Amino acid sequence: MSEAVFRSDGLGVPHGFFTRLGGVSPKPYDSLNCSLSSPDDLANVSENRARVARQIGVEPEKLLGLKQTHSDITVPVTRETVLWAMGRGQDGDALVTDRPDVGVGVITADCGPVLLASEDGRIVGAAHAGWRGAVGGVLESAVTQMKALGATNIRAVVGPCIGPESYEVGPDMRDAVLAQDGNAGVFFRVAERAGHFMFDLPEYCSTRLKAAGVQQVEVLGVDTLTDQRFFSHRRRTLAGGGHIGHQISAIRTRVSS
Repeated sequence: MSEAVFRSDGLGVPHGFFTRLGGVSPKPYDSLNCSLSSPDDLANVSENRARVARQIGVEPEKLLGLKQTHSDITVPVTRETVLWAMGRGQDGDALVTDRPDVGVGVITADCGPVLLASEDGRIVGAAHAGWRGAVGGVLESAVTQMKALGATNIRAVVGPCIGPESYEVGPDMRDAVLAQDGNAGVFFRVAERAGHFMFDLPEYCSTRLKAAGVQQVEVLGVDTLTDQRFFSHRRRTLAGGGHIGHQISAIRTRVSS
């Protein structure tokens, strides 16, 4: 595992949970900013995404993403799918594919990036799981769409995201989670600040994945708030605001055509 990208032996396919390191963007997007929604120069973002694409073995124009909206929408990419430019796809928060020429990725800066692969490596997926998406069912949606493509014995890795010792939330967020998932109370504990709670997002994602039938789930346990190798919305907020970039997590199938 290098300083610039995290990988898991459990997935068995080309993939990476990329950090903010190794790109071309200047401050405050330094340096591997892969977000098309930031004010960063498009040429920088394009080069950064091209570097990611080469790392997982696909052509830069075939590293696909979506306009993420914290939804439960999963978009399947098959041989019949007309590909779109870079990350400028339709609204949604997960992509799955059985195409060997395509990479799928999600953008995060504290939310949970989840990469998935079938045991034979022929079908893969990437999901963006903030608390809204996770509670709303984006992980189950991704698993369902992978199974529809023929995936069996699915494996998943919950990548770098805000950790349970960093994710302090108010009672409104806790109430919103419990209103949708009454079993989620075990993932909250009382925070030091009165009336606040700490939420374990990675373990919540792991539990939802297992309940959805994923055979093997790994949590990397890397906290994007405290680890300066990653962009972090919460860190930016605590520092008083300003622009930041976003990291990417991407995956492709093992089998070539």
